[in-house]
Amino acid sequence: MREDTPSRTAQWVAAMRGLGMLLPDGVRIADDPYGVAFASTRVQRILDERRPGVIAHVPGFKTWIAYMQVRTKLLDDAVRNFVDVGGRQVVLLGAGFDCRALRMPELAGSTVFEVDHPATQHHKLATLERIGAASPAHYVTWDFETRAMDELPEGLAEAGHDASLPTLTIWEGVTMYLTEPAIDASLRAIADYSCPTSQLAMTYQSHIPGRTLGLGTRLVEAAVARLGEPFKWRWEPAALPAYLEERGFALADDVSTPEAAEQVLPADLARSIPRSDRSRVALAERT
Repeated sequence: MREDTPSRTAQWVAAMRGLGMLLPDGVRIADDPYGVAFASTRVQRILDERRPGVIAHVPGFKTWIAYMQVRTKLLDDAVRNFVDVGGRQVVLLGAGFDCRALRMPELAGSTVFEVDHPATQHHKLATLERIGAASPAHYVTWDFETRAMDELPEGLAEAGHDASLPTLTIWEGVTMYLTEPAIDASLRAIADYSCPTSQLAMTYQSHIPGRTLGLGTRLVEAAVARLGEPFKWRWEPAALPAYLEERGFALADDVSTPEAAEQVLPADLARSIPRSDRSRVALAERT
């Protein structure tokens, strides 16, 4: 991301998550009533004029809304499952405009820490103040360009994090923008502040040897690169278990977005996410 500028991709993700409201009640599987507040002024103006159908017919929007429904549900379910077994600490690493601390009643008895770049965090707080929403999250301002990741456990501790208690770390929409050394340092920092039975839920882009990227994926990569947030890293799914194990985590689940869509969305909406989509969600446990 560009210095002193909130993440544009984080804005897009929040907006697409919020625009799930355009789906019928029986189809919608994830709700974010705050997401649209982070959308561009043009999108907000269309919604204020009560013309959501205009957005629904913009090419590509249906795919993005469906995609965010699936990704959001997978990660929300990870939160619910963690809380169900007694977990009470959640770290949103590279939180962006994630509003889980506000929108998920399951987190009412938990402590949520949001770690992100100061520009993005400042914009988030200003937006929430503008719409009159007060999040219970604990904010940890972190400039990933200038601060070493091995300092993160100490930074979280200063914000009230207890490393002796299980933690769920959500690492959503981040890994593809990092270099391999940055990913390695981040995973080791997560392991450092996570006691055994802690969990990690992360999204990533996959690399499949011998297969070229689909046109849709190439267009997305070109678009985010123009925003100053180019893709830098992909994992081979087959290599992920060993990679995580070397850093203190055991892979528990790993699913592609198109596969998950077939399980949780109506068939016509699931088909809007192309099978060539390389997005995946992985869940791991601290060993």
